[in-house]
Amino acid sequence: MMGGRALLLLLVSALLVQIRASDPLLYEPFDEDFEGRWVVSKKDDYQGVWKHAKSDGHEDYGLLVSEKARKYAIIKELDEPVTLKDGTVVLQFEVRLQNGLECGGAYIKYIRPQDAGWDAKEFDNETPYTIMFGPDKCGSTNKVHFILKHKNPKTGKYVEHHLKFPPSIPYDKLSHVYTAILKPDNEVRILIDGEEKKKANFLSADDFEPALIPPKTIPDPDDKKPEDWDERAKIPDPDAVKPDDWDEDAPMEIVDEEATKPEGWLDDEPEEIDDPEAAKPEDWDDEEDGEWEAPKIDNPKCEEAPGCGEWKRPMKQNPAYKGKWHAPMIDNPNYKGIWKPQEIPNPEYFELDKPDFDPIAAIGIEIWTMQDGILFDNILIADDEKVATSILEKTWKPKYDVEKEKEKAEEAAGGADGLSEFQKKIFDILYKVADVPFLAPYKAKIIDVIEKGEKQPNITIGILVSVVVVFVTVFFRILFGGKKPVAPVKPAAEAKKPKATETDGAGSSGDKDENEDEKEETAAPRRRTRRET
Repeated sequence: MMGGRALLLLLVSALLVQIRASDPLLYEPFDEDFEGRWVVSKKDDYQGVWKHAKSDGHEDYGLLVSEKARKYAIIKELDEPVTLKDGTVVLQFEVRLQNGLECGGAYIKYIRPQDAGWDAKEFDNETPYTIMFGPDKCGSTNKVHFILKHKNPKTGKYVEHHLKFPPSIPYDKLSHVYTAILKPDNEVRILIDGEEKKKANFLSADDFEPALIPPKTIPDPDDKKPEDWDERAKIPDPDAVKPDDWDEDAPMEIVDEEATKPEGWLDDEPEEIDDPEAAKPEDWDDEEDGEWEAPKIDNPKCEEAPGCGEWKRPMKQNPAYKGKWHAPMIDNPNYKGIWKPQEIPNPEYFELDKPDFDPIAAIGIEIWTMQDGILFDNILIADDEKVATSILEKTWKPKYDVEKEKEKAEEAAGGADGLSEFQKKIFDILYKVADVPFLAPYKAKIIDVIEKGEKQPNITIGILVSVVVVFVTVFFRILFGGKKPVAPVKPAAEAKKPKATETDGAGSSGDKDENEDEKEETAAPRRRTRRET
């Protein structure tokens, strides 16, 4: 009998432990008003008004960013700090960009314990945190941040370590769930809507910038390059002499004296004539508008002839042209290589088996955004991935399905004006291409092109071709080298615009700035409608 009671107590205890283990460490569904549980910053910079509001089209409530172009700050202190050093920890929250996101943040800061006497009403961008996680977008920035602030045990200073090549933000106005899973083996995984988008290791220098573990050696800051150190691999041959027949003043082009005027050339015909069908407007005032002149049109007689107007011999390359003489380059006998300071032991170096995370004592949202309508919901901290997945399936998935169906209906009703499902899949793939690590130097341009394409769905194919061109160009540069810069990617719609002028020959360049293009367009011939005064 006693053995049966003991067994029963053991089973009950095990059940209670299991139930307790499956409970979230923190869960904020915003079913009730946040006032009294969250503290709004009283700092003067933060004038944005938070509201407890329903998600558009749902009965579900969240924490709403209600005004445009404002700074926002709000914080919730935890009953007990959450330690990140042992076991799995899952950070998860839902956010919906109901009016899109052109420039602003939608991330959460996981605040470390503060000094004694700190007041939550003082929460601002200077408040120390352990982890910052979530969407951020403005200009060329389009990523899901994951930033760890880690204390260097040698110096006592905290250093921000940014996840390299983070995933991009979904481009729509639907609800999305962002999840970061921290594992005891130093692995961190980033999920969007339950799908893994990034996996990294906290101790890998390939995954975080700067690396958590500093380099063992550093360049000696006190080491100086010797004055006689020669870094020139090649030098002009000091013994070389310019040949006597080298004419530096010879022009690159000369008149082709052998050229003859084409038969049928109309010397007395102008290239343009007054439009015979043009008539002086009835309301033209010669005193106010000046003497009226008919607009010019192309001379129809010139269309059939080889040319019109005064004939001049064309220019041809000068066979005697050699340009400015330069002595040939030879190996520098004094060359010592590129100078580098000597390496010394790094005083900030330390070894680490796993990150020394600070506990999470509060969660805060401190953002600046140009858009309103950002809705936060279902903020979760758990020590079990299954708990996070369960909450995602119960809270986010039904809402997302409804939003997706509504979006499809709006697309069908809107016809060609919106993005089709096929186009959205293409853009999703292109965003993934932009996240490829070796395309990092070109990511800003690629994202810019993709966003233009999303606003102009009719050029989707052109956008796809443009990104493929960049991808192939970079791939060939990696394979075969080369120092030529990659030409800027332009949407198909822009690529069709005619150029005002084209240069063809040595020394010409396709990389012209916008001002030069404007000048060329301004300089293009125009037809007069009145005498210029």
